[in-house]
Amino acid sequence: MIVWQTIAVAFAMFSAVPVPQPVWNEKNMRYALCAFPLVGAVCALAWWGWAVAAAHFSFPGLLRAAGLCLIPVFVTGGIHLDGYADTCDALASCASPEKKQEILKDPRCGAFALIRLCTYFIAYLGLCAAVRCTPRDALCMGFGFVLERALSGLAVAWFPLAKSTGLVHTFATAADRLAVRRILTALCVLLAVCLVAAGGLCGGGMVLAAVLVFVRYRRMSQKEFGGISGDLAGWFLQKTEIWMLAALVVCQMVEEW
Repeated sequence: MIVWQTIAVAFAMFSAVPVPQPVWNEKNMRYALCAFPLVGAVCALAWWGWAVAAAHFSFPGLLRAAGLCLIPVFVTGGIHLDGYADTCDALASCASPEKKQEILKDPRCGAFALIRLCTYFIAYLGLCAAVRCTPRDALCMGFGFVLERALSGLAVAWFPLAKSTGLVHTFATAADRLAVRRILTALCVLLAVCLVAAGGLCGGGMVLAAVLVFVRYRRMSQKEFGGISGDLAGWFLQKTEIWMLAALVVCQMVEEW
């Protein structure tokens, strides 16, 4: 029962997938971060299903790319994009960490958030149009959806927090942080090995991209905000996703050459 409640907490918070709404408590939140990567598995299955359907029914290339671009948004309900937009506004302000925290709390969407979201989706759509959805490459992207969430959960259990309130603080303080770090670290290593084994150059490129964004996330959050928050976690996940997809496309091009 606790296992299913833990999974339900993760899906209720980090996805738009309809699940029972358990009452959050100490037991079902202790390992909720470990269930977060399962949302990535749902994204992977939906992404693969759309790619198969597009190939089977000979969808136009732009329609196939649009589906691949939007599926992660439909699965998550856009929760991570909201954090990405807020973080882009705060970073563009060039203000003090305290002022940046105030900008993150502002429910209004600023000009820089709109600009960054538009450029993000144009780039993502272009990459989805360029990517080859062979079984191997679809598997690599599937592993990527899971890896980015494992890294995000690891950061919540490991990195300094910017404030003592908010959802990230709630999940971090409710978690058995040492156990969560161990579980998610092991999962990240396993996923990295699977990516390299399944994708070779493409898988290795995606792992490298994820690691580089993870390192930048740690440095940027500490320097610009004094620690991580829910909005920054969303920024990290969206950045990791698009850079892993970019790495996959680039490595595919290198293989063709």
